[in-house]
Amino acid sequence: MSVALNHTIVYARDRDASAAFLTEILGLAEPKPFGPFLTVHLSNDVTMDFIQAEHTPNAQHYAFLVSEAEFTEIMGRIEGRKLQYWADPAKRHEGEINTRDGGRGAYFEDPSGHFLEILTRPYGGH
Repeated sequence: MSVALNHTIVYARDRDASAAFLTEILGLAEPKPFGPFLTVHLSNDVTMDFIQAEHTPNAQHYAFLVSEAEFTEIMGRIEGRKLQYWADPAKRHEGEINTRDGGRGAYFEDPSGHFLEILTRPYGGH
């Protein structure tokens, strides 16, 4: 059996701002409209489909596996925007990155309050 994630819907306070933020920070292609959505294409053929929320959306967590070079570039954009970031999901180590499993990782928030993570190695040696 072959099961793969195809897309996920991301409710946002401001659909355009959240989709643009993700593409700019991660260095992805501009979002594309599809019905009421703005879709962000990831390199593994998964899309994140941003939609305007009619209420304040519950914050979700999205983790992105990136290369070492991409991590450095993304952190440069995060620091260039003077965004808060943390080494841990509990937000105890602000302005730091983690080095779990021999890689690097960091957490930060998007304009809708979603908790985004970049990491260079999957946790647990996967």
